[in-house]
Amino acid sequence: MSETSTIAKTRSECWRTHLGSALRTTLACTIVGCTSLYGPEPIERYIKFPAFSYVTTILIVSDATLGDTLKGCWHVLCATIQVMILSQISFQVIRPENFSNRIAALALAASAFLVALPASTNLMTKRIAFGQLVIVYVSTIIYRQEGVAVHSIHVACSAALGALASVLAMLLPYPRLAYDEAMKFYRIYTKNTSERLNCNIEAISASDNSTAVGFKTQAEYLSTTGTKLHQSIITKLDGMHWEQPQRIIFNSNRIDTEAKLQDLDITIRGMDIALSSCKSFPVGVIDEELRGVLLNCRGLIGQKLDQQANCSVPFDATTIQEMKQDIFNKYLSIAYKDLPTSFFLYCVQLLLDDLSISNKIDHVLKNSQISGGSKWSYNKIKELLMNLIPSNQSLNFALKSSLSLGLAVLFGLIYDRENALWSGLTIAISFVTGRQPTFTVANARGQGTAMGSIYGIICAFIFSSSVDLRFLCLIPWVIFVSFLRHSRMYGESGGISAVIGALLILGRMNYYVPPSQFGVARMAEAAIGLTCFIIVEVLLSPSRAATLAKSELSRTIRTLQDCVKQISMINHSEIDMSSSSYQALREEQKKLKLFVCQLEEFTAEAEREPNFWFLPFHTACYSNMLESLSRTVDLLLFVAYSMEHVTQLAQKDRVIWMDLQYRGNENVKIFKDKADPILKSLEEITRMKSFKKLENELKSVNVSKDIESQEYPNVDAFRNLSRDEVVDNITNSFLQHLEEIASKTHTNKDEEMLKVQMILHYSCFGFCTSSLMREIMKIESEIKELLIWENSNKLQRNLL
Repeated sequence: MSETSTIAKTRSECWRTHLGSALRTTLACTIVGCTSLYGPEPIERYIKFPAFSYVTTILIVSDATLGDTLKGCWHVLCATIQVMILSQISFQVIRPENFSNRIAALALAASAFLVALPASTNLMTKRIAFGQLVIVYVSTIIYRQEGVAVHSIHVACSAALGALASVLAMLLPYPRLAYDEAMKFYRIYTKNTSERLNCNIEAISASDNSTAVGFKTQAEYLSTTGTKLHQSIITKLDGMHWEQPQRIIFNSNRIDTEAKLQDLDITIRGMDIALSSCKSFPVGVIDEELRGVLLNCRGLIGQKLDQQANCSVPFDATTIQEMKQDIFNKYLSIAYKDLPTSFFLYCVQLLLDDLSISNKIDHVLKNSQISGGSKWSYNKIKELLMNLIPSNQSLNFALKSSLSLGLAVLFGLIYDRENALWSGLTIAISFVTGRQPTFTVANARGQGTAMGSIYGIICAFIFSSSVDLRFLCLIPWVIFVSFLRHSRMYGESGGISAVIGALLILGRMNYYVPPSQFGVARMAEAAIGLTCFIIVEVLLSPSRAATLAKSELSRTIRTLQDCVKQISMINHSEIDMSSSSYQALREEQKKLKLFVCQLEEFTAEAEREPNFWFLPFHTACYSNMLESLSRTVDLLLFVAYSMEHVTQLAQKDRVIWMDLQYRGNENVKIFKDKADPILKSLEEITRMKSFKKLENELKSVNVSKDIESQEYPNVDAFRNLSRDEVVDNITNSFLQHLEEIASKTHTNKDEEMLKVQMILHYSCFGFCTSSLMREIMKIESEIKELLIWENSNKLQRNLL
C-alpha cells in the first residue's frame, strides 16, 4: 500500500512542530540562564531560586503557543497570590524560629490542601503553587529567620522570570500563534477527510474483495492519522481564546473549528460502519450509474472541504442540488435491497448538505427555559451554591496532594536538609486531578530524573573549566527530550523530569558542593518523594484500574440499556412529546459517550499497571468491547437524528403516519425484544460478578467439556450463536417495510419527494438499529469470553 499524502505530511508537520517547540524551549531556558548567571546585580538579588525559574519555564513553554503561554502567565500570577497569602498567614501563626521539620511539613500539607481543594482552580495553577510552597517552607527551615519575610517574594520573582522568558520565546523570532497552528492542522485534516472519503467510495465500488480490503485498510490508517490531527487541533483551541487581539490582526476569518471537526468525523465514521457491514464485494446494488454519482459527489465534497479550509466563498448551490437529486433517484431503487449501501449514501448526502447531526433539537430546551424562567433561575442559583461544596474528587485530590507533599518534605528534611526541597518539588509539578498509572508514572519520572542528572554530571565534568560551554550542552539535550516526552516509554512526566534534571546541574554556577555530589543527592531526594507519592496513591486509591474498568463497563452497559429504551416510533397521541423524547435519547447518548471515554482511560491505565499476584488484564477483550461501544455511541446519534426526521415527515402525511405507528413500532419492538434481555443480563453479570450466574448461562446453552483436551469446544459456537440470524431478522423486517413504502405511487411531486425523504431517513434508522444489535451481540461475546477466562479454574471444577 502506498503511503498517502496526509499521513506523510502529518508526520513531517508533527516533526517540525516538535522541533520548533524544542528550539523555543531552549530559547526560554537560555533567557533564564543568561538572566540568572549574567544578569545585573539588582535582578540577581531577587532571583534566588533560578531552579524554579527553569521549572516554571518547562511547565509553561513545552509544546505551547503564544496563547498557551499567556494563559500560563495567568496561572503563575494566580499561584503566586495564593502562596503569598497562605505563607504569610502561616508565618504569623507560627513564627519562623519555631519551625521544625514536622511543623514545616504540617504547614506545607495544610497550605497544599487549601490550594488543591477548589475545583475551579486550574491544574497548572495548583502545580506551580505546590512548587512555590515547597520552596518557601523548606527555605524557612534552612535559613531560619534570615530573609524569611522575603522568601515568598524571591520565589515569586523566580517564577515571574520563567513566565517572562516563556512569553519572549513565543514571540521571537516571530509569534507562534495558536490560531495559525490550529488552521495548519485543520487544512491537513480536511485533506485527510477527502482521502478517507475517496478510499471509502473506492472500497464500496470495488469489483472484488481484495481490492475492497486494500482500500478499507488504507482508510483505517487515514482514520488513525485523522484522530491525531483532531487531537492536535483541539489542544490549540484553548490558546486561541487568549490570542483574541492577535487573531483579529493576523486573520479576521473565524470558523467554528470544533463543531466542523465533529460533524466531519462522525459522518466519515458512519461510512466506515457501513463498509464494515458489507458482507462481500462487489456490492450488488452498486452499478456504473451509481458509481458515477459517487465519484461526482467525491469531487464536489473535496472542493467544499478545500474551500472550508481556505475560508473561501462557497460555490453555486445548484450543483449540490443536482447531486442530491441523483442520490434521491438511486435511493428509490436500492433502499429496500441493501441497508449498508443506503446508509453510505445517507452519509454522502449529509456531507453534501453540511448538516450537523450532533447539535439538533435545541429549540425545545430553549422554549422550556423561557416558559419556566423562574424555575430555571432557581435551578441556576442552586447549581452555583452546590459548586461551592467540594466534591469527593476534589477532596480526594486535595488529601493526596497534601499528604504526598507533607511526607516527601518531612523525610527529605530528615535525610538531607540542604537538598530537601527536591523531594517535594519532584512530585509537586506533576499531580493530576484524576487517576493515573501510578507505578508507570513514578517509574518514568525516576528514570527521567536519573537520565537528566547523569547527563548533567557528565557534561559538568567534561567542561568543568568553562561554564559557558557547559551551558551550551543543554541545547541538544532539551531538543532530544522534547521528542522523548512524546514517546510511550517516558511520556510527559519522564520528559519533564529528564530536562529539569539536566537544567538544575548545567544551568547554574553557585555550587556549594561538586555537581556529581549534588546530582546524587537530588536523585536520592527524588526517590524519597516518588516513594511517598506511590504510598499515598496506593493507600487513598487502593482500587486497581482493572477493577474500576470492570465497574465502569457495568455502568456503561446500563447506560446503553437506557439508550435503547429511548428508541421508539412516537404514537399519534405522543406527537407533542416527540421532541422531548429525541432530546432524552441525545442526553443518554452523551452520558454513554462520557462513560465510554472513562472506560477507555481505565483500560489504558490497566494495561500499564503491574499485575503483581493478580490475574493479568485481558486487553484484547476490553479493546474489542471499546471498539463496539464507540460504534454504538456513533450509531445512537444517527438513530436520534433519523428518528426525529422520520417522525416529522410522517406528520405531514396521515397515511404514512398510521403506517409507521403500526409497522415502525413493530420493527422497533423486534429490536428491543432482542437487545433488552441481553443488556440486562450483561449488566447483572458485570455488576454482581456472580460466578453462579455465568455457570447457569453456560449450562443453559450446553457448554460441554472435552475430557481429553480439558477445553470447551462449544464456547466459540455459544459466543457466535445466531448472531447473524438475529441481525438479519431485524434487517429483513425493515427492508420489507421500506419496499412497501417505495412501491407506493404518488401523482403529486411534493408527495413523491416526501416519500423519498422518508425512505432516506427510515433506511438510516433501520440500518442503525440492526447495526446496534450486531454491536450489542459482539459485546455479549466479549464479556462472556472475559468471564470464562477470569473464572476458568472454577469452570473446570464445576463442569467436570
